[in-house]
Amino acid sequence: MSNKLRNSSSTHASHDVMTSNLTKRKFNKIFVWLRSQGWRHIVAIAVCVFAGFPILYIFSASLNNRGTLVSSNTLFSSISSDNYYELFHMAQHPYAYWYVNTVVIGLITAAASVFIGALAAYAFSRLRFTGRRIGLLSIIVVQMFPQVLSIVAIYLLLTKLGEIYPFLGINSRIALIMVYLGGAMGVNTYLMYGFFNTIPKEIDEAAQIDGAGHARTFFTIILPLVSPILAVIGLLSFISTVSEYAVASTVLVSPEKQTLAVGMYAFVSDRFSQNWGVFSSGAVLAAIPVVVVFLFLQKYIVSGLTVGAVK
Repeated sequence: MSNKLRNSSSTHASHDVMTSNLTKRKFNKIFVWLRSQGWRHIVAIAVCVFAGFPILYIFSASLNNRGTLVSSNTLFSSISSDNYYELFHMAQHPYAYWYVNTVVIGLITAAASVFIGALAAYAFSRLRFTGRRIGLLSIIVVQMFPQVLSIVAIYLLLTKLGEIYPFLGINSRIALIMVYLGGAMGVNTYLMYGFFNTIPKEIDEAAQIDGAGHARTFFTIILPLVSPILAVIGLLSFISTVSEYAVASTVLVSPEKQTLAVGMYAFVSDRFSQNWGVFSSGAVLAAIPVVVVFLFLQKYIVSGLTVGAVK
């Protein structure tokens, strides 16, 4: 009987030892994983939570029909589509017009900024002409001054131009696009200029030997190689145009011609009639064009260098 007890106790002891060894091995593997690459996953999850919480909060507030920030502190405490319905049925706030104006102005500004900036950058990078160095220096110096300093000058200039050419005066969307193009041309050209310099000039020389002129070399050879910077400039131009407020509020006066940044400010500007729920729903919908443009240009940003070079 005593032998049986000794055998059972030794069996239990060996089993406990094996269990403790397995546990130690598991902890060692977990520790090694955390030290090698696990901490990266933890940091990535923390960053995603930090970046995603404001989006989750604003989406929750857009579904809260009480219209206050205090009532939105509890996520998804109230789910309703009343804010989205009210957003498109407010006579004094034509949200649909603001949305269309913003998308049209943003796309035209982004496309024109990329095209004109690429032409200017190609000229500065490949051509040698009088005033080239002074032009590059002027581009850098102009960017030192903030855009706020030019608002008064822009207003006076458009007021005078409107007396002669009404489509370039105050309350004109074309005039706003021209102002955006002038303001962004300097930094866009300088960014593209540095990228164009990384393209070997031997490519241009080989194309010229084959009989290609500057235009054909630019459109068929150089542009595919610089597609990443074109995508970045287009994306940044679109985002800055959509979110710009100061110049748009100065140029566009009529409610039906305003952009989202200007029009949506009216939802929360009045102290006694603030409606954060409608504002949140408008902000959620306003983010859709930016996300769509980013997803469309992402493949050019990622694969533009290798694909363009191979072609």
